[in-house]
Amino acid sequence: MDAQLLHDWIDTQRWFGGKGRPWHVAGVEQLAELRGDPSPVRLVVVSLEYDEVDLDAAGGQRRQQEAYQVLASLRPEPAEHLGHVLIGESDVDGRHYWVYDGLHDKEATPLLLDLLKQGGTSGTVSATALAGVARVPDAASTTVLGGEQSNTSLVFGGVGILKAFRKLAPGVNPDIEVHEALARVGCAEIATPYAHLAGRWHVDGVEVEGDLGMMQEFLSGASGGWELAMVSVRDLFAEADLHADEVGGDFAAESCRLGEATAKVHAALAEALPTQSWGSAQLQAVADGMLGRLREAVRQVPALEPHADALARKYAALAERTDPVLAQRIHGDYHLGQVMRTAQGWRLLDFEGEPAKGLDERRRPDSTIRDVAGMLRSFDYAARFQLMDRPRDPQLEYRADEWAERNRSAFCDGYAAASGRDPRDDGDLICAYEADKAVYELIYEARNRPGWIRIPLGAIERLAAPATA
Repeated sequence: MDAQLLHDWIDTQRWFGGKGRPWHVAGVEQLAELRGDPSPVRLVVVSLEYDEVDLDAAGGQRRQQEAYQVLASLRPEPAEHLGHVLIGESDVDGRHYWVYDGLHDKEATPLLLDLLKQGGTSGTVSATALAGVARVPDAASTTVLGGEQSNTSLVFGGVGILKAFRKLAPGVNPDIEVHEALARVGCAEIATPYAHLAGRWHVDGVEVEGDLGMMQEFLSGASGGWELAMVSVRDLFAEADLHADEVGGDFAAESCRLGEATAKVHAALAEALPTQSWGSAQLQAVADGMLGRLREAVRQVPALEPHADALARKYAALAERTDPVLAQRIHGDYHLGQVMRTAQGWRLLDFEGEPAKGLDERRRPDSTIRDVAGMLRSFDYAARFQLMDRPRDPQLEYRADEWAERNRSAFCDGYAAASGRDPRDDGDLICAYEADKAVYELIYEARNRPGWIRIPLGAIERLAAPATA
């Protein structure tokens, strides 16, 4: 398949993480042909290499490489209904084809479903079907979910959802590993995993194996946590003089239940996967990482500099902690967009971790407080999101502060009730992790939405303030 054609198409896709950097296609490798002529469907891996040269640990030069998954649907005639996902025209094996993104082709995606249900292999692609896969229909129409940032998700018949990982890495994907581990211990706060796909491809001439996608239960009729929080804040702003606990759309009870669900998942993860006890050496390493990110943020966002020394002292306090810290597998990228409210309660989604981090780092044990801090920051964003396009209004900002604090507190109350330990009792931990998250947010906003830096900067000002007795 034409490398330049794939380059030009990939460079425009939302899930491609290298926009703005010069790169070239280093290779295109076919893993499986799911259907032959006259309209082949081929699963390929596109290996790319960035043009800039980095130094490796030994001081040698290297170029960063990445691999992306493409399900290519080749048609001998143009398909008007797929015009929005046209990759381009290409001569393949001596024949001329119109090439489309097969994950949007309703005639191609059932081939993936068949492979997932039956298990077995096709080319170098292997499917592992779990017991729950029997609930997925044999044939189902597919709908591609919008809003995905780094993957492509297909809903089959309103029953199962397949997440196809676009950016690939050798090894076990945390989303698959964690979901299946939680299912083994009977955790009810997740969507049931049904099956997963793995494949083999080559990196620098060496064959590697990694996960391509996973299918799990589709939570039909569920509502997203972010959307529910947005409705609650909107209702609060619409009222002239009511407090957050007096508005009909008060979200605190749901925040409390979400805290309970989070604690239950953390307990299940500690049961299903190995844990560690961190002492001073590990905590020093965590603090050093936070300090490094802080210094880089100060370089990029000068508005942070007045608070840098105070945050550095918070990180130092973490390193000086004498009590051991339990480290275990966590969610790793936890916020209101990663949870769904079903009729049976809250469900946690997407245990893939932060996409920008390497696979080994995403699978590394950490304190559960990192997840707690992530959700606390998400409540802060939910409270202020709808203020960003309005003139500054002290009355609304006060109400946003009140909503955020009420729901942050309710979440911790629920977590404490389910776990037996209040995360607020670990003040040094929660302050350091929340500050680290806010520093990350500050860099993101400075790069993408400079007018929004007041959200994380306000949190940093609060966290940098001296602790009160």
